[in-house]
Amino acid sequence: MKNKKENFKDMKKDELLKKLAILRENARVIKFKAEGSKSKNVKELSALRKDVARILTEVNKSNNK
Repeated sequence: MKNKKENFKDMKKDELLKKLAILRENARVIKFKAEGSKSKNVKELSALRKDVARILTEVNKSNNK
């Protein structure tokens, strides 16, 4: 995981959608890994969800312009 936040405001809409798909897939994988055993990094899923929300916010802002 990266320690610093990415700046999603500077990205184009198609880049945001690609990043969104990747993050959602990572969240899905982590969620199913957690079902079988304990995750070593318990905050990772929470951080991914927050990044997904940030990307969706930027996508929705660009749709309203």
